[in-house]
Amino acid sequence: MDINRRTVIRSATGVAALAAVGTAEGAAGTAFAATSSSSSSSSSSSSTTSAYSLEFDSTAWSYDATNDVYYQVGKVYVTNPAATDYENLSIYVPGAYLTATANSDGTTYTAKINPKGTVGQYAGRTAPIVIPVNTPGYAQQAPATSYSYTSVSQYLDAGLIYVWPGLRGRNSSTSTRSDAAPWGVTDLKAAIRFLRYNRSVLPGSTDDIVLFGMSGGGAQDTVAGTSGDSPLFDPYLRTIGAAMEDAQGRPLSDAVAGVMAWCPITNLQEANLSYEWNMGQFASTGTRASTTWTSAYSADLAKAWPKYLNRLGLRDEHGRRLELTESSNGTYLSGSYYDHLIEVITTSLNHFLSDNTFPYTITTQGGPPGSGQTGTSTTYETVADYIAYLNTSSTWVTYDATTNTATVSGLEGFVNSQKNANKPVGAFDGYSRGQGENSVFAMGLNAPSHFAPLTRDVIKANQTTYATYSDWNSAYDASAYDSDFAQKDSVGKDMAWRADAYNPLYFLSPAFAGYRRSQVARHWRIRTGIMQGDTGNTTEINLQLALRNYGIRDVDFATVWAMAHTMAERTGDATTNFISWVESVVKK
Repeated sequence: MDINRRTVIRSATGVAALAAVGTAEGAAGTAFAATSSSSSSSSSSSSTTSAYSLEFDSTAWSYDATNDVYYQVGKVYVTNPAATDYENLSIYVPGAYLTATANSDGTTYTAKINPKGTVGQYAGRTAPIVIPVNTPGYAQQAPATSYSYTSVSQYLDAGLIYVWPGLRGRNSSTSTRSDAAPWGVTDLKAAIRFLRYNRSVLPGSTDDIVLFGMSGGGAQDTVAGTSGDSPLFDPYLRTIGAAMEDAQGRPLSDAVAGVMAWCPITNLQEANLSYEWNMGQFASTGTRASTTWTSAYSADLAKAWPKYLNRLGLRDEHGRRLELTESSNGTYLSGSYYDHLIEVITTSLNHFLSDNTFPYTITTQGGPPGSGQTGTSTTYETVADYIAYLNTSSTWVTYDATTNTATVSGLEGFVNSQKNANKPVGAFDGYSRGQGENSVFAMGLNAPSHFAPLTRDVIKANQTTYATYSDWNSAYDASAYDSDFAQKDSVGKDMAWRADAYNPLYFLSPAFAGYRRSQVARHWRIRTGIMQGDTGNTTEINLQLALRNYGIRDVDFATVWAMAHTMAERTGDATTNFISWVESVVKK
């Protein structure tokens, strides 16, 4: 191995060319590490020196003899890190996958891969690599600073290799550095590239990297899973000195094999609109009270969403095009897409009825996961009691006791009973830039920014009317959006570039320029709590439909009844279910 060569970062224009090949091959999940010499021969290369090396140190393993685990903590995974306190990773490996000898210092080990060492169904060269993305609200993921077996034991006992990268996020910016999008996913991609750069000395299969996360973490692993090798991330990756080529000058990939996403809060560019169509149009208090300008804004956002939705050209499993059409009551509560949404809701309720027995106790979520807030618990003695509770305000569910199945008649009754809007109008791109997502797209240091052109268009078209309300402020008009959109970040990219990079549908839908210009993960498991008011039902539904329409055959999707914004599962434990899913989809 030419170590000097491997510590050099080489910029490869061939990576962009590789990304453009994401056609049917990308959908089918071809090998992720490029081996074509033609790509590298056409690339321009330059070398830089750095205090940080991409070379993994195989002489620096630590060992937990009690649990038979080799590990390393704090390896910087790029050569020009913007934040060494975040851009480092830890790796945890079952002992069977390495053959090691103790070093003279008495504490560390030199180890090489043991291809014959096995744990369960996996061996040293075939074990999947799982990567957590724990970034609620698109926040940062702090790297591990010390070893803990407890936090990784379930994964290692199952024979998986656990890699924990630190990632920057919207809350980790400093007085001299902005960590807003797309830096979180950029760091994640750089960590993946580091693993592939060192695949000859690290155990595990880099063709079987699986990401998992919830909420903002589920969103960012979804972005990474749909944007593999996208040229949009190249300038950011090069800036931090990510591995772009292997030792032979062949382009490296940041595509992954699988994604587990619980409640992914994504598709942010249209989320203001879908939130009002799905939930806001049925609310009449707070920012949706009739005396406020935001009540008119809510109605206009809801009316704008069907036009966007219909442009996506989504189809169901039968090939039927899904669209919304005008209705006599409500805002576009008709059409094949509306029918499909009601089918999803009905299926969720019927899964709940088949999965559980009564008496049944439902505990409402008291606050965000990890908040420590407790909810309230209610026990329903029979299914009939529960159905009566659902129909408290209006009859929107009918129940057939002979088949133990229910039928949902419409969206309004469901929303008013189970899925109230808990965010203000402008739920994601706030009119005063006050929503968390405005900080996700901050342009510069501590400067929350507008990021959604669809929202800007609604404001522009209707601000004369909004100005007739006493609570309107001219600071909310379209010029504020235009000003934010025109700015450029430290890499020289504007808001449109950054927002596209963080939009999964940009890579999945033919309505966008990024369609088939990335490598999309071939295995997906998506779970969401149907009661969550954090995003519309449409968010995960459209993601699932777009993946299937793209040609991804393995999409395991469920909307879980009686669950809110959490690691929702129909039955069982989330971690156990995730590990079992990984075992079922990766190559043996």
